[in-house]
Amino acid sequence: MSASLALTHRPWWPWARRVAIWAFFGAIAWLLLKQARTIDWAEVFAALRALPAPTLLAAGALAAASFGLYSTYDLLGRHLTKHRLGAGTVVGVTFISYAFNLNFGSLVGGVAFRYRLYSRLGLGNETITRVLGFSMLTNWLGYLVVAGAAFCFWPMALPPDWKIDGGGLRMLGAVLLMVSLAYLALCAFSDGHVWRVRGHALRTPSLPMALLQLAMSCVNWSLIGGVIWVLLQGEVGYPQVLAVLLVAAVAGVVTHVPAGLGVLEAVFVALLAHEVPSTRLLGALLAYRALYYLLPLAVALVAYLVTEARARRLRADAGNNHNKR
Repeated sequence: MSASLALTHRPWWPWARRVAIWAFFGAIAWLLLKQARTIDWAEVFAALRALPAPTLLAAGALAAASFGLYSTYDLLGRHLTKHRLGAGTVVGVTFISYAFNLNFGSLVGGVAFRYRLYSRLGLGNETITRVLGFSMLTNWLGYLVVAGAAFCFWPMALPPDWKIDGGGLRMLGAVLLMVSLAYLALCAFSDGHVWRVRGHALRTPSLPMALLQLAMSCVNWSLIGGVIWVLLQGEVGYPQVLAVLLVAAVAGVVTHVPAGLGVLEAVFVALLAHEVPSTRLLGALLAYRALYYLLPLAVALVAYLVTEARARRLRADAGNNHNKR
């Protein structure tokens, strides 16, 4: 029996895992409350209002590019599964799911919305699972490479009172890069191999497909970092902003807080407040939330209603055709 299986059979392990997660969440919440008490929120909103229009437009363009790129992830799964939904429909479903995922969490957005919309459009659960799994793999493969490069080659400047240097980050970055290289090697030498995971058949993609996954996701994570960097108007170097964003992304996943609400801000304040005044930092993050979370959510809500109407029409047409036979 493997070590991971042995851990799952120990009654204390689930409780220890929950305690660790809640302790981490508690630490983040405490940090956020501590910082919130010392912040002049009137100055934060003043910093938000002071952002120049060209800066907001540039950040909005980067956010739109990121959403547009992410919305093509499911096209890779369409290519692998050979399902018959049109490319525009797939891009629309992915956009809707991503917007709801960011604001309400992966189970509600990334998973539930994909299953609901794809199933109503005629895809089976096995196909949906393969498409969803491949998109998630694409997203986190890029994370491994971008985070690995950022931590290994451009380790962030930590606050002066932290007794941690960049050595640990460099080691972590090297590990992340090795994991991503291992995936590429697996694809190169096991192209077409079928793996069974919890009853689902997962086929190893070809090396060109894996490289395409890597390129798309790396560009997307870089664009997201670019949104915040532009809103900070160059007060902090781009590699450092990107590295902090990557730390915040993992913190949001671990804590399961919808939209990473408060977690993103706490991580940025903890790691960058020694370089940028907290008021300007939080003002930029509020603008980021408006551009990357709320505005796409409004568009996705309209698109979701249109997609639901289309799905109902398709089912009605199918029912009418069946009755005519």
